[in-house]
Amino acid sequence: MDPKTQTNLKHSDYQLIQEKLTLPKRIILTTHANPDGDAIGSCLAMYFYLSKKNHFVNMIIPDPFPEFLSWLPGQEKILVFEQDKEKCISLIDTAELIFSLDYNNLGRLNEIEDHVVKSHSLKILFDHHLYPSEQFDLKISISATSSTSELIYDFIVASGDRHLLDKKIAECIYTGIITDTGSFSYSCNYTKTYQIIADLFTFKIDGEHIHRLVYDTYSESRLRLLGYAISKKLVVLHQYNTAYIAIDKSELNRFNYQVGDTEGLVNFALSMNDINLAALFMERDGIIKISFRSKGNFSVDTFARINFNGGGHRNASGANCETSLDETVQKFLNLLPEYGKLLKKVY
Repeated sequence: MDPKTQTNLKHSDYQLIQEKLTLPKRIILTTHANPDGDAIGSCLAMYFYLSKKNHFVNMIIPDPFPEFLSWLPGQEKILVFEQDKEKCISLIDTAELIFSLDYNNLGRLNEIEDHVVKSHSLKILFDHHLYPSEQFDLKISISATSSTSELIYDFIVASGDRHLLDKKIAECIYTGIITDTGSFSYSCNYTKTYQIIADLFTFKIDGEHIHRLVYDTYSESRLRLLGYAISKKLVVLHQYNTAYIAIDKSELNRFNYQVGDTEGLVNFALSMNDINLAALFMERDGIIKISFRSKGNFSVDTFARINFNGGGHRNASGANCETSLDETVQKFLNLLPEYGKLLKKVY
């Protein structure tokens, strides 16, 4: 285990979390709106683990997860708040522990936030994003870790419970790690991450098959949307080493948009030579959802935090804006001259 991570895992909050799980508890696992592979993977892995420890566990997410994650074991047990509010609120009200997985601020829960804030349960954070808020009673927050799923593995093993790992848990953790590292192309420069992957394979998971299930199950409409976005909507600003794509609601409707259809799209814009900043602007649900990606030492976490009240990781972050699509894009364009020098040389 990486010494830095091991030290963090032994801090007082970690010990207190272990103590809180000594006896069976009523537990709610939550993750952020628009959940991705790491959010769902870490949630399901924790669900199976805590269930084996005889806790009474429910999973609640704000809105549906992408179809390419629907094969994951246990996904049918996840409750979607917007589809079953009454049941979700009742479970939150009676919970003893609420875990926040893969997000650093309760605002990422959308409508669920108020109910979690009002709950008298202990609130526990497991996350790898920067700047965790002070809304949590206990925290495991390590930004150097590849994914929240990796943190869940660390927690299980360091708790002396490696014997409780099985193929289902391993598949969930593996999915979380590969999706949050772009199949090991970023955020995975620690040997520990690869050591964990090697251990997961001892549980007979099929990495090749999982990769196909996650990345090779595009619908025709999703593929056509990606093609349209790249061929018609990609804007390249060589003077600022920047590229961006902006898609409005009518364009999404034209291609029968489903949750997850634009997953990874912003990375295509960043894949060009000499492009060091990429952005995707998407009009959805009355707001503009922004995804930022960067190379090298240009921090899109700082960029998003200062300018768009967003955040995330150094090279991958996001934000939501309530202004129009045109206004949001124009604000982005107006900022680029200020960051031009920083974007010229990122290594």
